[in-house]
Amino acid sequence: MDYTLALLLSLLHLLRVGTAAPVPGEVVKMKSKVKWMAEQLVVRLDKDFQVPPGLTLSPPADDLDGPSSIVTVLEGYNSMISDTLNGVAQVKFDISSLTGYLDHWRQAHCSEQRPKPSVPGPLQELQSRKEFIHTVSIEALMRVKEFLNLLLKNLDHLETC
Repeated sequence: MDYTLALLLSLLHLLRVGTAAPVPGEVVKMKSKVKWMAEQLVVRLDKDFQVPPGLTLSPPADDLDGPSSIVTVLEGYNSMISDTLNGVAQVKFDISSLTGYLDHWRQAHCSEQRPKPSVPGPLQELQSRKEFIHTVSIEALMRVKEFLNLLLKNLDHLETC
C-alpha cells in the first residue's frame, strides 16, 4: 500500500513539474507568431518612417532577457511615440498587439513570475527628453525597429521565462 501511495505521489509530482515548462510545439508556434508580427512591424516601419539624416542611435540596443523584458522595452517605447505623429496609429496598434500576445503567453506558460524588469538605459534616456515630443517619437520608432531586428535574430530568448 505504501508503494502505491509513493508511486501516485511521484506521478503527481511529475505531472505538476511537467506542466511547468511549455510544450515544445507551443514554443515553436509562439516563436513563429512573434517572428511574423515583428517582421510585419519592421516592414511597416521601413515603409512609413525614414531615419532622418544624421540621426544615430546611442547607446546601443536594449538587451533581450525573456518575454517580460521584451514587453517592458516595447511598451516603454510605444508610450514614447506621440499619437500626433502622422501615420503612427497602426504602428502603435501593432506594437500593442505584439506586447499583448507576448505578455499573455508569458502569463500562461511561465510558472515563475519574475519581478518586473528595470527600464533599460536607452529607454530611460529617451524618457528624460519627453518635452521634444516629435524628436523623441522618431527616435522611439527607430529604437523599436532596432529592437525588433535584434529580437528576430535571437528568437530563442523568448524561451526563457
